[in-house]
Amino acid sequence: MNASKLRRRLTAALVAGLFPVALNVSAQEAPVAQEKGPAAADAMLHALQVQYLHPYRAMDTASVKSVLDRVFTYLDRVTPAELINKTTGAAVTDLSRADPDTVLKPGDFRLTSYEWGVTYAGMLAAGAATGDARYTNYTVKRHQLLADLTRLYAPAVKADPANAQAPIKSFLNPHALDDAGALCMSFMKAKNMGSKVDYGQLIDICGSFVTEKEYRLKDGTLARGGPDGKGGIKMRPLPNTLWLDDMFMGVPTIALMGKYTGKAKHYDDAVKQVLQFSKRMFNPALGIYMHGYVEGASSHPEMHWARANGWAIMAMVEVLDVLPKTHKGYKAVAAQLRAHADGLASFQHKDGLWHQLIDRNDSYLETSASAIYTYAIARAVNRGHLDKDMFGPMANLAWNAVSGKVNAKGEVEGICVGTGMAFDPAFYYYRPTSVRAAHGYGPVLLAGAEIIEMNKKFKFGINDSGLMYQGER
Repeated sequence: MNASKLRRRLTAALVAGLFPVALNVSAQEAPVAQEKGPAAADAMLHALQVQYLHPYRAMDTASVKSVLDRVFTYLDRVTPAELINKTTGAAVTDLSRADPDTVLKPGDFRLTSYEWGVTYAGMLAAGAATGDARYTNYTVKRHQLLADLTRLYAPAVKADPANAQAPIKSFLNPHALDDAGALCMSFMKAKNMGSKVDYGQLIDICGSFVTEKEYRLKDGTLARGGPDGKGGIKMRPLPNTLWLDDMFMGVPTIALMGKYTGKAKHYDDAVKQVLQFSKRMFNPALGIYMHGYVEGASSHPEMHWARANGWAIMAMVEVLDVLPKTHKGYKAVAAQLRAHADGLASFQHKDGLWHQLIDRNDSYLETSASAIYTYAIARAVNRGHLDKDMFGPMANLAWNAVSGKVNAKGEVEGICVGTGMAFDPAFYYYRPTSVRAAHGYGPVLLAGAEIIEMNKKFKFGINDSGLMYQGER
């Protein structure tokens, strides 16, 4: 061994002895020193291993799937696809008649909430990414139950919406986008992926509500408000209020209805919604959205709530997945997606997550929003909307942090509970978190599935101590 190489090895050994390390993070070897003589004491400091909070690497498929499997096992156990008699608790298996005393067997989460519409989509994505049919079957089994219940109970609910009883009445008689939009998205995604469930009646109910019946402003933008049926105006929380959440609760379904019906008007409407929400609620200087907007108000205090921003970027990714590339609005939606992703990148916390109020670092780090960003950014990378070399490492960092919030039981920790909207910071700062908040489970499944796809397609590794894109696989 020549003297120069021996000197470098001795220096590295000395540094390693002086600075103990914890994680196995390698660094690119520095160029051979051109100077002659003994090495300076700082010669190898750049190669010190770093004590990151989460693994600083791109997880392989097996590592990601082990996280998803914990989530699946928990959810499969605590969300039974079963019916019982509401008085006796006895199992109900006879679906030949619509019994008003039949209800869904209670579990930890509801099977017909908007959060579970996202979870159904997440299970489908996880099944596709891992090849594990358990995930796909989870969604198909519950969709089949919902289709059976719709066949039985829809006629009575339609005939007497106020008084009819049904196990899934909020879906059969929707009053808001939350009742119909995300579920409808999951139905059409499953149908497009080859599910044999008969979705016709399901999609007719939820698709028509989203595209034709939900309240809108005069320019057609989806909004909360309108007549309350008693001679007054709905206050949600004020008349003619836009919730950023509704970009997701309605817009992906509108776009999917374009594919389902073959009618271009739905594609046009989906693009219009993205651009009109963005015109009112996107802050181009920060690259993020405000949560709430009241049409006609003279000013709009901006609260940049994380999960609502997640719904927005997820909506744009989903729209671009089905919007024809030849559509006149395609480039505008893609540009808005990139502007939002740029903004979110600037606010990512050093350990991978995002804050409850994105631009307020003293608000807590929140899991569901971080999982949604992980999914949307990784999917945008996979679809070519975002640069893989710039955003791939960011998505991997985010996933590693999100996966650390899945406990041994498969519960997801750090999820903000259901949240309305407000114009003061205290409301958002003090929202509780809970493993029973349903909002985080679907996003974790989606995020893990998309990270698997991204890391199968592209290689990310350590180069000169940083996680970098290293080419296509």
